Amino acid sequence: MSKKNILFLGFMLFSLFFGAGNLIFPPFLGMEAGDSFVPAILGFILSAVFIPLLAVLSVSLSNNGLLEIGQRVHPVFGMIFTIVIYLSIGAMYGIPRAASVAYELGFVQVFHVENGWSLLLFTVLFFGFTYYLSVDPKKMIDRIGQILTPALLIVLAILFGKAFISLRYQGKSATADFQSTPFISGFLEGYYTMDAIAALAFGIVVVNGLKDLGVVQKRDVIRGTTYAGIIAATGLTLVYLSLSWIGRALTYDTPVDNGADILVLASEQLFTNSGNILFGSIVLLACLTTCVGLTNACASFFHSILPNLSYKILVRLFVVIGLLITNLGLDTILSIATPLLVFIYPFTIVLILLTLFQYFFGESKKMVVFSMIVTSVFAISSVLDALNVHIHLIDSILRIFPLYESGLGWVLPALGVGIVGYIWDRYI
Repeated sequence: MSKKNILFLGFMLFSLFFGAGNLIFPPFLGMEAGDSFVPAILGFILSAVFIPLLAVLSVSLSNNGLLEIGQRVHPVFGMIFTIVIYLSIGAMYGIPRAASVAYELGFVQVFHVENGWSLLLFTVLFFGFTYYLSVDPKKMIDRIGQILTPALLIVLAILFGKAFISLRYQGKSATADFQSTPFISGFLEGYYTMDAIAALAFGIVVVNGLKDLGVVQKRDVIRGTTYAGIIAATGLTLVYLSLSWIGRALTYDTPVDNGADILVLASEQLFTNSGNILFGSIVLLACLTTCVGLTNACASFFHSILPNLSYKILVRLFVVIGLLITNLGLDTILSIATPLLVFIYPFTIVLILLTLFQYFFGESKKMVVFSMIVTSVFAISSVLDALNVHIHLIDSILRIFPLYESGLGWVLPALGVGIVGYIWDRYI
């Protein structure tokens, strides 16, 4: 476990996290937060950096990764929850979303070609590279950590360096949400990066990477994962601060709808004609590394529960599924995102925090079960709201809890019943 290997492992983890959503959410937050920038970006960093870091650490503390974390509730729940997580962040949503963004914000920006055949051609090339980088997990750290991540950091450094020299913040009012609750609004922006969910998959990639390097002792795996996680978290924090500052300081002559529009505008203002090439390169590298990490994580997990299917066969399967779904188009892919996220995310955060708590303070079955039952009520309600289905009696009851309107009503009830369950198990 040399310093060089840990550094490359941290670089790899940074690249796995830094995908399309991580690129386009911070600039939009910076633009909307305005004078409320500090609390907004602190909320974003909490949900998009700190919680994913805790998720990676929780995986290293568990002997069987995400599966064991879910089985703290019940073996059946653990298996179903883990499969849903890997499918949602993998070939059914996460991978095709990243590939679609790479096409629309990367390939099209550079080559200005957009027709039915160009998407098919792009996905064949993109997933061909994804397969090449994923098929040998022992070489993945070298290929991503030593080649792709430095390339990504270089193009990001060019953009940030030029931005800090050329742009000056002139002061602007925050939008309504960021004026009233800037911290919570920032937290929710980071919430939708999906990084806390993805971290549960990426954590096992780091653990397996350490084992491939010959690290076998449990404490050394935990230590190596912690160091790699800190490196990745530091890099993500610096990048998010820079991206959000660009969105805050940029001058807008025309309305923008999202963070992608902001970065395209920033690239054009800062680099004129070459701006599209720079921005396209950032998007392609960010999305490619994320797809590689997700493919590796999904193939590794399903090989562990279906050992008759080899890792290479599963990589091919996920690559083909990702290619086919990507060709359905980004709008179709994104249409399933909100109900999926609002259902999975509360369970994910609660399980991460319970895993870490119980590692240091002792096991409690009731703590886990009570917290998850309460969380499930709020999660199901959030899904119904996202689908525009309202049960007024349930809504009226749940609205009495703080943060319900912000989508975080589950936090205090889950914490409260978790404490009750812990005390019950330990002292009654």
